[in-house]
Amino acid sequence: MESYSSILLIDDDPINNLINKRLIAKLEIGNKIEEYLEAEKAIERIRQLESDKSILIFLDINMPVMNGWDFLYQYLNQFEGRKDTIVVLSSSIDIQDKNKALGFSCVEGFIEKPLSPEKIKNVLA
Repeated sequence: MESYSSILLIDDDPINNLINKRLIAKLEIGNKIEEYLEAEKAIERIRQLESDKSILIFLDINMPVMNGWDFLYQYLNQFEGRKDTIVVLSSSIDIQDKNKALGFSCVEGFIEKPLSPEKIKNVLA
């Protein structure tokens, strides 16, 4: 499995972020794990990161202010040429949400919560 220079968790639930951060850390797939409760803050952070760095983003869909869909549209508009790995991590079991997420050229996979090592390995394989 690839190693990432940064991993961004974007989810408005701090408990989910805490659990997911610990789970991801055990897999040893990244040097730095950052959590964002607001998608806008994550967009600001991505602007600061070098475009040639390997970044893994776990993105929740249902968030206040800027939801996951809005994040994806902004990402595509602002970060053309980046090669980040974006995985949508959602409590939604709606096949339409999964299909919509996978329809974005920047999305590599869709994981239904809760996150698990097996789900991460499967989507990143």
